[in-house]
Amino acid sequence: MSDRLKGKRAFVTAGAAGIGRASAIAFAREGATVFATDIDEKGLAQLAKDGVAEVAKLDVRDSAAVAAMAKRVGKVDILLNAAGFVHNGTVLDCSDDDWDFSFDLNVKSMHRTIRSFLPSMLEGGGGSIVNISSAAGVFKAAPNRYVYSATKAAVAALTRAVATDFITKGIRCNCICPGTIETPSMLNRAAAAGPGGREMFVSRQPMGRLGTADEIASLALYLASDESAFTTGVAHIIDGGWTL
Repeated sequence: MSDRLKGKRAFVTAGAAGIGRASAIAFAREGATVFATDIDEKGLAQLAKDGVAEVAKLDVRDSAAVAAMAKRVGKVDILLNAAGFVHNGTVLDCSDDDWDFSFDLNVKSMHRTIRSFLPSMLEGGGGSIVNISSAAGVFKAAPNRYVYSATKAAVAALTRAVATDFITKGIRCNCICPGTIETPSMLNRAAAAGPGGREMFVSRQPMGRLGTADEIASLALYLASDESAFTTGVAHIIDGGWTL
């Protein structure tokens, strides 16, 4: 621990598992007071032992709940938006409900949290917003990721818009574009693909392995810290060479 976030307050969505969880733990280990949320209360309960200060159930698809949570938490210096869902299929497999759900969870949830937390960040002199996007849709097309890719491209555009609008007011907003990362949700998708599902995902990786949530959390930590004070509006790719 080097206290890279000492004295800072961080709010994390989707903190019960995967990238959100790894980031919440990384922030706490570097001295931040971390407030982690998710709909998975059981997963959240495990975070106390890793130094996360407070946890709470939150559905980021509920605008009123997000606004109430922001009022409860108060001013934060760091906002990490990690909630998301991977829809599998082409345009022919995407119903209106699939489209609406994906955009609601993957994009509008970030609109809700940023809109709710930004006023107090501005009053407090600034802060860092980190959104989880994807290499798919932003840098490269991926098969059977039609609406997912569309949502992640939207996240990158949302990120740039926030960065531009508040660049003179102490707010930085960046997004992270991971490749294939070994998380519980990714392993569930691999299992659904049948025997050899995980191996299929690995075979598409130039490095011959999947990324880890801790590797993404390391980049999130850098973007959350003052070390990246001259960086805003950037889609940071971390994909093991998948887009090369």
